[in-house]
Amino acid sequence: MHQTYDITKTYRENYDAGPQFAGPPPVIPETPMKEFLGLPVHSRIGIAAGLLLNSKWIHGYARHGFDILTYKTVRSAYRPCYDLPNWVFVEDDGKNDGPVYVTEQFPEDPTRISSAVCFGMPSMAPEVWKADVRVAKDGLDDGQILIVSVVATPNAGATAEEVAADFAQCAAWAAESGADIVEANFSCPNVCTPEGTIYQDTKLSRFIASKIRDAIADKPLLFKVGHFLSNESLRDFLCAMNGIVSGITLVNGISRPVLHRDGRAAFGEQYRTAGVLGRAIHEPSVQNVRTAAEIIQSESLNLAIAAVGGVSQPADMTDFLDAGADVVLLGSSPMYLPGLAVEAKRQRALC
Repeated sequence: MHQTYDITKTYRENYDAGPQFAGPPPVIPETPMKEFLGLPVHSRIGIAAGLLLNSKWIHGYARHGFDILTYKTVRSAYRPCYDLPNWVFVEDDGKNDGPVYVTEQFPEDPTRISSAVCFGMPSMAPEVWKADVRVAKDGLDDGQILIVSVVATPNAGATAEEVAADFAQCAAWAAESGADIVEANFSCPNVCTPEGTIYQDTKLSRFIASKIRDAIADKPLLFKVGHFLSNESLRDFLCAMNGIVSGITLVNGISRPVLHRDGRAAFGEQYRTAGVLGRAIHEPSVQNVRTAAEIIQSESLNLAIAAVGGVSQPADMTDFLDAGADVVLLGSSPMYLPGLAVEAKRQRALC
């Protein structure tokens, strides 16, 4: 199975090399224009924060028919990636919870693949990523838009005001550098620091949201959140964000133990639980999106939904749209199925 991201190499090696496609860019079927958060797009198909490490990755996938492209989460200071391994393929043994197990045996049907990641939200220094965001934006065609994902980098014991100020600074830099949409990442399943679980604190989330909104004026703003275990906590969060943010990106992976069959933690004991992606999380992700859409409708909230979770075929995209999503962002599958946007466009999916 060809992979555009070489999981045997370091994050920096993949960053420098760019995506390694098996062949030249395909012919992109023409599609009628649509709109997301007031911006014209060729399709409602995109890629979530994660795979698109820099402008090389943004442009490579733009040429493969993806129209909503998210620059991997950046910070206000340089942050190195965790040591290898950062990405493994896994089996879930048909269960929706509990451990997943590392495997080197891929299913015959690549749409059934699941994986797990543990990068720690690395980031280049702001002077590097700000310049590269400009390059990324300049290389997109009309009908393609750039989301830049940002996160705070708090010191131990940082106050809410300090975390919010850091988020706001990164968001302002992203907007100034050319982001069409800013995404504040309030969830990461594989960091041991507070920025990974902000979405679980509704009061703090709203405080940070208001500071980001002040910093970027009327620029569209998404909040990326994790899996909500309670419908009431999801309702509280959405109601608190209404009127400040433009929408939410849901779901940022699902945390599960990631093990070898002998019980060893795939990413080391410190990260025994990490973010699971792919087929294993599609069903619960669709359910979370469906619940969010129902809450938005019942509470008359003005929030869009960018759905993420286990999309590896056009039918999965339809699952999310039927559940109430406005757009569908793919996470891990474009790494080994880079033709998905073209396939969906040929089938007139999301058109």
